[in-house]
Amino acid sequence: MATASAPTAGIPVGPGLSMFDPIFIGIDEFGQHVYITLAYRNLLAGGEPGGGKSGLLNTIAAHAALSVDSRLVLLDGKLVELGQWEDCADAFIGPDITAALDVLRRLQTVMNNRYAWLRAHGRRKVTALDGLSVITVLVDEIAFYSATIGSKQEQEEFVALLRDLVARGRAAGIPVIAATQRPSFDIIPTSLRDLFGYRAAFRCTTPNSSNIVLGHGWAEQGYTATDIAPTNQGAAYLIAEGGTPRRIKVAYLDDAQIAGIADYATWTRRPTRLSAPTGTRVDWETAA
Repeated sequence: MATASAPTAGIPVGPGLSMFDPIFIGIDEFGQHVYITLAYRNLLAGGEPGGGKSGLLNTIAAHAALSVDSRLVLLDGKLVELGQWEDCADAFIGPDITAALDVLRRLQTVMNNRYAWLRAHGRRKVTALDGLSVITVLVDEIAFYSATIGSKQEQEEFVALLRDLVARGRAAGIPVIAATQRPSFDIIPTSLRDLFGYRAAFRCTTPNSSNIVLGHGWAEQGYTATDIAPTNQGAAYLIAEGGTPRRIKVAYLDDAQIAGIADYATWTRRPTRLSAPTGTRVDWETAA
């Protein structure tokens, strides 16, 4: 009787996540799992350095990297907060305002193309059945690009382009997840903050800074990120549109875990990337 021989090498199973699925980001103060859905929402995270913002960004990046319907666009002025995801991202921008503006302009073009496609089909938003990738844009430190590097004109253009993506990108399948260490009105004006469906306030030094992230008046009602202990990294107040701030503890991935997930995600994306012309990424910047 013949027996099947064991394969000489294992074949990794492809990921089955979707950006339209709820994303696990941590637990609340009662130990209940906390999920958010970013396909039609944006997220803003603010708080002092070391509060845990990068943990939230990396958790979302991990879900996006393992999603079969997602492309990653990363802007990281420090290079190291999101740097481990570079090989599985379609674009990774470091401390270069010119490159940042270029990628945001291309994303704006994609967004306009998608809205033209939706209009032609009598639709109002992209769905999971359309076969279009969700282009997940993660920005670590808004202030670096909007107030630190480049000329005043370039900084203003960055803010304008980012605002446009946050305002119009949701229904086109281009969610924006952005973080800042400087929650102040010059970095996050109210008109920009209110466009983010989810807002997470990590430890802040003043009630005003907490209010800038969560919204005016929440600190006065007892929801203030100044209450978070400096040693309680990853703790934050999370608020959704029309909701009440919720105390959460963000999930944490260490460097080795991120490296393992990123390596696997890069492997699963390899066939698609090899199908593109040599020296280019896939066609997210021009496709509908």
